Amino acid sequence: MVGNVNAEIEDKIMDTKEVVKKFILDGCHIGLGGFTVQRHPMELIREIIRQRKRNLVLYGCSQGIDADMLIGAKCVKRIEMAYVGDEPFVSPSPNFRRAVEEGIIEWEDYTNFGATLRFVAGALGIPFMPTKSMLGSDIITKWGIPAEVREKGSDSRLASKKLAVITCPFTGEKVTLVPACKPEVAIIHAQICGTKGTVRILGQTFADEFVAKSAEKVIVTCEKIVSEESVRMEPERNQIPFYLVDAIVQVPYGAHPTAVYKYYDYDPDHYAIYIKAARGGWDSFEKYLEEYVYSVDGLSEYLEKVGGAEKLLQLKADSVLGYNPKIRRDKPFR
Repeated sequence: MVGNVNAEIEDKIMDTKEVVKKFILDGCHIGLGGFTVQRHPMELIREIIRQRKRNLVLYGCSQGIDADMLIGAKCVKRIEMAYVGDEPFVSPSPNFRRAVEEGIIEWEDYTNFGATLRFVAGALGIPFMPTKSMLGSDIITKWGIPAEVREKGSDSRLASKKLAVITCPFTGEKVTLVPACKPEVAIIHAQICGTKGTVRILGQTFADEFVAKSAEKVIVTCEKIVSEESVRMEPERNQIPFYLVDAIVQVPYGAHPTAVYKYYDYDPDHYAIYIKAARGGWDSFEKYLEEYVYSVDGLSEYLEKVGGAEKLLQLKADSVLGYNPKIRRDKPFR
């Protein structure tokens, strides 16, 4: 713990090994925060892989290396989300693409707005949300998980339909209904969290607030834990209330290689290593996991492995801009 954290130990504050063992069981349904190359809970992702969790079901909007790494490690049974890609580097993410092509995972896709509305419905405690998003597109007619599989009812959290198109009783217009998404656990990475769980996300929040509010349990990994009193002095800057949060893990640089606004930028050098390994096939990616996940005991060893203090300094965000203007953004490894 750093900064102005109170001396008392809060029950919610845990380490990565403890929190994964307690909350992430085989078959767990997980809502992921972050967006493409921004603010993914990567240290927790790596610990899930180290503990070799299996048959996970992932939900999200626009995920990237977080979902792709779990898929590559054979942890995933099914994903339901809008997109899995590591813009500006690669799209779609290599392990995800190969797993879909080879039929290794079940998958379902929505638009970004449709995926977000599923979390909104879950957060509101209602069974669906209406939208005009997806009308006129193949997302309406093409289902990754066929109706006959959904109707078997073997998974109570899998909706019986991907979506439904109805006629609005008020306007007569066509609208799409998307089913509520209610993960067992949400995993969010934030910049700041109070000792009791009040969460402050700086910059774009994406769908993280709704992901957290839709889930039964919420894990927050963060750059910094501060006193609850200090974070509540500006309540208008906080997005997730303390009573929703079940576990807090302080992991500075714990979102690497993704970016955290105001703290550090994404790491194109490590993305190059990752994508080369993932594109090389399952055996190639297993070698990546051995070097950067299985043989590494926690965050400190991982950060040393990817370049240590010198690399972290290179990634440090400009205090005004919130990102590092010196980072290359021209796909240098393609």
